[in-house]
Amino acid sequence: MQINIRFFALLREQLGCEHIEFDYQGERTIAALRHTLAAHGDAWLALINGNTLAAINHTLCQDHAIISEGDEVAFFPPVTGG
Repeated sequence: MQINIRFFALLREQLGCEHIEFDYQGERTIAALRHTLAAHGDAWLALINGNTLAAINHTLCQDHAIISEGDEVAFFPPVTGG
């Protein structure tokens, strides 16, 4: 299935990219997608180590959330205010 993945803030800087179009054939959960992407190298481990948040189609979600064809998945560090 084809999905669009976006990366924000420090995560975007660490990975060196803002977004990727990804042909994903794995288990359809955010957790499984995190692990698939983390296998691409050390910089990608931030997706499974730490507090990286996820959203599907602009809605925050948990790791058990299901990804569907054409979804936009976003990963970003926790947001703080001040």
